[in-house]
Amino acid sequence: MNRSLTEAMTAPPAELTPRQIVEELDRYIVGQDQAKRAIAVAVRNRWRRQQLSDEMREEVAPKNILMVGPTGVGKTEIARRLARLTGAPFIKVEATKYTEVGYYGRDVESMVRELVENAIGLVRERERRNVEDEATRRVEDRLLEMLLPRPVEQEGEERDLRETARHYERTREKMRAMLVAGELDQRKVEVATEQKASPVLVGSLGMEQMDMDLQSMFEKILPRSTTRREMSVAEAREVLFEQECDSLLDPEKINHAAIELAENLGMIFVDELDKVVASDARGADVSRQGVQRDLLPIIEGTTVQSRYGYVRTDHVLFVAAGAFHRARPSDLMPELQGRFPIRVELQELTRADFVRILQEPRNSLTRQYAALMETEGIDVVFTAEAIDALAAYAHKVNQANQNIGARRLYTIMERLLEQLSFDAPEMPPGRVEIDAEYVNQRLEKISDDEELSKFIL
Repeated sequence: MNRSLTEAMTAPPAELTPRQIVEELDRYIVGQDQAKRAIAVAVRNRWRRQQLSDEMREEVAPKNILMVGPTGVGKTEIARRLARLTGAPFIKVEATKYTEVGYYGRDVESMVRELVENAIGLVRERERRNVEDEATRRVEDRLLEMLLPRPVEQEGEERDLRETARHYERTREKMRAMLVAGELDQRKVEVATEQKASPVLVGSLGMEQMDMDLQSMFEKILPRSTTRREMSVAEAREVLFEQECDSLLDPEKINHAAIELAENLGMIFVDELDKVVASDARGADVSRQGVQRDLLPIIEGTTVQSRYGYVRTDHVLFVAAGAFHRARPSDLMPELQGRFPIRVELQELTRADFVRILQEPRNSLTRQYAALMETEGIDVVFTAEAIDALAAYAHKVNQANQNIGARRLYTIMERLLEQLSFDAPEMPPGRVEIDAEYVNQRLEKISDDEELSKFIL
């Protein structure tokens, strides 16, 4: 029996059908049906592969995708929304950040390490949810020990000692009820927190740029210091909860599961691939060609060392994108072209597309600005004529100058509502209608070619 999209959203993301994935993308991205369908099928194939026998599963390679189209037409947005939708390990990188080994820049293998870091976060969050109840119980016990220390055992009549113990337990349970109800949140307690030392040497080396193994080594040898801080019960509850969750999690289990998740369901979106196409054989172009050579084994399938263990990239899905204005996909190395068997072209946005972009998506700019103004008590309403006028201006500027696609709308909308945004805090609450006349008054100078430069991002 077919399930509705709403029902499917509550199921594991991998169970979504291609049609449901496209429907979800349609809620945020206008047009580009071919790209959406290709992405949806690729994601579904990840799930299908997991259902195969071990022998067949190893043979099925991901069908990598190359998206070709001008800037601002939805390439990155498709990838970003897909990451949220699937919940699979996902990273977006720009090809221009990497250079051939020996040149200044980042090692291409670092993208795989970043993917594993992303997977670690996903698995850790999943495992954390499994231990939250136990962590909460432990936090309550620790807070009760701070608020009501156990009486020191002393010599005396056995009957008196039993009575003292019973009285303590009754008092403790009463305080537990008060603690759960939040009645003790303002009480002060002393909590021990652990901090890593951070010598100037480490800061000067730049931890974020270090090799992963070097980072791991520093983390192990850096001394830790314990300090005691006085804080409210409400604050202590959060600190202790983090400590208890960490103590209940198994790092080795998380690392192993994360690597397996990254290897089988991981996706890497490589943007601006056209920027690493060499135009000649000199200077920086040598490095650009080198980036392609270094990317090739990663995409073909290799083993990369990370701080959590070795990671195979044989079944990682790669989605690349580029405008390819000055170059063509055929200018890429033949071997690299062959690793992207699915090629989709995204179309330039038309005036009608701009109208839809301003109206249909859940996160449309008109909805965003209306929500922002609502915080000031201003109810902003856009008429259909205003939407059409805005679309016409955006399309006109893109045609007359550099075409930056839907990103042009950010500039147009900011210019349109600049005065209203400035005056809103001092205006009485009420309704402001944005009609075609309002749009033309504030954007009329855009019709003058001399003024178009003000709208170039």
